[in-house]
Amino acid sequence: MATALKDEIKREQNQTRLSSAEREHFAPEAKSKSFQRNLLLSIGGVFLLFAVCFSVYQYQREKEYKIDILHSRLQMYNYEMVQTLGEDSLTSIRLFRDYVARHSMEGLRVSIIDKNGRVVLDSYEPQVDSLGNHLQRTEIQQALHDGNGYDIKRLSQSTHETYFYSATRFGNVIVRTAVPYSAELTQSLQADNTYIYFAVALTLLLGIVLYLSTRRISRHIGYLREFAVKAEEGEELDHELERRLPDDELGDISHTIIMLYWKLRHSEEEKIRIKRQLTQNAAHELKTPAASIHGYLESILDHPDMPEDKKKHFLERCYAQSERMSKLLQDMSALTKLDEMDDRHSRENYHQVNVLQVIQSALDDTALQLHDKGITPTLQVPRHIEVLGDASLLYSIFRNLIDNVIAYATGASRLDIVCKETESEGRHFYEFLVSDNGPGVEPQHLEHLFERFYRIDKGRSRKLGGTGLGLAIVKNAVAAHGGTATAQLTTGGGLTIRFTLARF
Repeated sequence: MATALKDEIKREQNQTRLSSAEREHFAPEAKSKSFQRNLLLSIGGVFLLFAVCFSVYQYQREKEYKIDILHSRLQMYNYEMVQTLGEDSLTSIRLFRDYVARHSMEGLRVSIIDKNGRVVLDSYEPQVDSLGNHLQRTEIQQALHDGNGYDIKRLSQSTHETYFYSATRFGNVIVRTAVPYSAELTQSLQADNTYIYFAVALTLLLGIVLYLSTRRISRHIGYLREFAVKAEEGEELDHELERRLPDDELGDISHTIIMLYWKLRHSEEEKIRIKRQLTQNAAHELKTPAASIHGYLESILDHPDMPEDKKKHFLERCYAQSERMSKLLQDMSALTKLDEMDDRHSRENYHQVNVLQVIQSALDDTALQLHDKGITPTLQVPRHIEVLGDASLLYSIFRNLIDNVIAYATGASRLDIVCKETESEGRHFYEFLVSDNGPGVEPQHLEHLFERFYRIDKGRSRKLGGTGLGLAIVKNAVAAHGGTATAQLTTGGGLTIRFTLARF
């Protein structure tokens, strides 16, 4: 039977498996993509772009900072000259040359320029008329507009040397100082490349960390993919994959996926097992009354001279067996309906049902049988109990439980139906207890009572006309109303069925 069950599971898996042509269609695309490479290139590319942009920005910023320092130093020289000589004495050739001589710097060139761009005095060129107009020079324009300005690496037309110019406006004149672009100045104005080396080293270090991280993630995703491929191919699966999973969020997600698969797999196996067991049990249960009916009818046909009283007895037995078959088929149909019931569709058809009326209806329909058995029913149920559900399913719950007491609670004198309101996980339920004071069952049978065709005493149960499906119908009907059903022994003797119905 186990081999047949495995074969059936594989057949059902094959129905949902991709064909070989479809796998070949998807395989090239899967092989052409590397999760690790794509992740590494995307994250690494973004980080590298950020590092390059930051390095360029930092280089330019440091270079501007050093230029500002040199410009500030020359500005200080300009202000000191004006403070020492005074604005009125700036155009004095003697005072100008004495100050420049006393405050000489290597390569320093000082010029006094009026607001029209004409050079008034120059420390390098005595004949200022040959210097031309400086109005359009960058540093002069900035000084006229902002009060000071500078120009970087411009070639002097008079000395044919490259200078750094810094100009400051004082009233109607502009003091401009300039220093030649010597090797030392060029080196001092260059940005320090140390941080670039540091950025490169940090980029390499982070690249290694990123590579190891993406490799680790890719490896564990590869394990999941291997698990998925094996599952899709229907191969035997081991627990080695689960042991390889990391102890982090990725491992938790992977573990959850694997556990969901196993639960689904076991659920499918359980469904197939139950379906096969139900089919076998149903065939077995139907076989007995069918054989009895066949035997009785065959006897009547083979003995046409059979006495009328015996013939009547055989026909009554045929009728009883047909009733049993009809009840069995009805119960199987009800279970099939419950198994195939769609929650969303069924709840759309639910309506408010007065449970007390349902219980009373079930008791009225079984009043004669209860009286014949000497069982007195008692109710401890609130007058106003309404649930959102199906009236016929709710009736089947109480009817099957009452029939169960009538059929199996030998010697019972009491049937108690108690209801109280409970709350669990923020949801409100009605809890029902249906108890009798009969002989009860052995404790080992309690967990199996709701299984289909389960019988404590098979021979005795069939003689009493039971189908073995009553409590299974109760459990499924309760579940359809958002509740659960359990069996327990009644204090003092007997059996108690406890179940809940959600108030919705």
